[in-house]
Amino acid sequence: MPSFAQELRSAVTARAAVLVIGALVLQLAFIASYVGAFHDPRPREVSLGLVAPRAIGGQLEERLDRLPGRPLDVHTVDGGEAAAVAEIRERDLDAALVVDPRGTIDTLLVAGGAGASLAQATEAVITRAEAAEGRTVRVRDVAPAAAGDARGLTSFYLVIGWCVGGYLCAAILAISAGARPANPHRAVIRLGALALYAAAAGLLGTVIAGPVLDALPGGILGLWGLGTLVVFAVGATTLALQGLAGIVGIGLAIAIVVVLGNPSAGGAYPYPLLPPFWNTIGPALPPGAGTWSARSLAYFNGNGLTGPLLVLSAWAVAGVVVTMVCAGARRRERDEPTGTP
Repeated sequence: MPSFAQELRSAVTARAAVLVIGALVLQLAFIASYVGAFHDPRPREVSLGLVAPRAIGGQLEERLDRLPGRPLDVHTVDGGEAAAVAEIRERDLDAALVVDPRGTIDTLLVAGGAGASLAQATEAVITRAEAAEGRTVRVRDVAPAAAGDARGLTSFYLVIGWCVGGYLCAAILAISAGARPANPHRAVIRLGALALYAAAAGLLGTVIAGPVLDALPGGILGLWGLGTLVVFAVGATTLALQGLAGIVGIGLAIAIVVVLGNPSAGGAYPYPLLPPFWNTIGPALPPGAGTWSARSLAYFNGNGLTGPLLVLSAWAVAGVVVTMVCAGARRRERDEPTGTP
C-alpha cells in the first residue's frame, strides 16, 4: 500500500504546488492592493482653479496651497468664472473656487461626472477653509453625472467588465488550444479572434450601459470604439504574457489588470483621493486609462482623451508584437533539429 507521502506526491504534483503557491501570492496581493488603495481616501493635490480679485488672490492661493496635508493644488484662473468652467470641462481642473469680493458666499464649481467622491471631498476641504475665514460656500456642478449613473461609477464598472472580458477571452483561447501558439499563423488567428470578440464586447457593453439601462450618456460610436480598444488591449496583453510564461501568464495578466489596475483606476475614488503609489500607476494601466476615457466621452465632450488612448494603444501594440515574437521563437525551436549527425 502506498505511504501517505507517496499519495500526497501523486495527488499534488510539484507543478500544482507551485501554482497553488502562486495563487496564494496573487490572493494576498489582491487584498493588499485593494485595502491599501481604499482604506484611507483623502484628497491630495486636487487641481483647484481660483477666481479672485488680484488684491486677495495671491494670499488666498498661498493659504489654500498650505493647508495641512496639501489637499489642494491651486492655480489662479484668468477670465472669470466662465474660464474656470471651461477648464473643468476640458479636464484641466478638478474644481474651481469663485470668490465673491462683495459678499461672504463663494461658489465652488465641481464635476460630478468625474466621480462624486472627489466632488464631495473637495467640498469638505473648501468648506472648512472658508469657515475659518468667516465665509461660506455654495456648490455648483458644471458636469453632473447622469440621473442613472449613481456617483459617476458606471464608466468604471463598464471598463472593468471590458477588461474582464479581454483576459477571459485570451485565457479561453489558451486553455482550448495551448497557452503558447505553435506558430505565427496561429498567433494571427488568435489575435483576429480576439479582435472580433473585442468589437462585439465593445458594442454590446455600450448598448447595455447606454440605451438599455440609460446609465451612461454619450454617443454609441465613441464608447464602442473605446470598448473595442480596451478589450483588445487587455486580451493582447494576456496573450503576450501567455506566450512568455505559458499558463502562468494568465495569473500575470490578472495581477496587472485586477490586482493593480482596478483599485488604481480612479473609479470609486478618483486619482487625487488615492495614495501616491496607486495615483501614479493608475493612468498607465488599462483600467485607469479606460475609465478616464469613458468619463471624458460621457461628460466632458471627449476632452482629455489623447494620453489615455495612447496608453491603451501602447498596451495593444505591445501585446501584438510580443505575441508574434514569442510565436516565431516557438516555431524556430520546433523546427531546429534535436539530434546530432
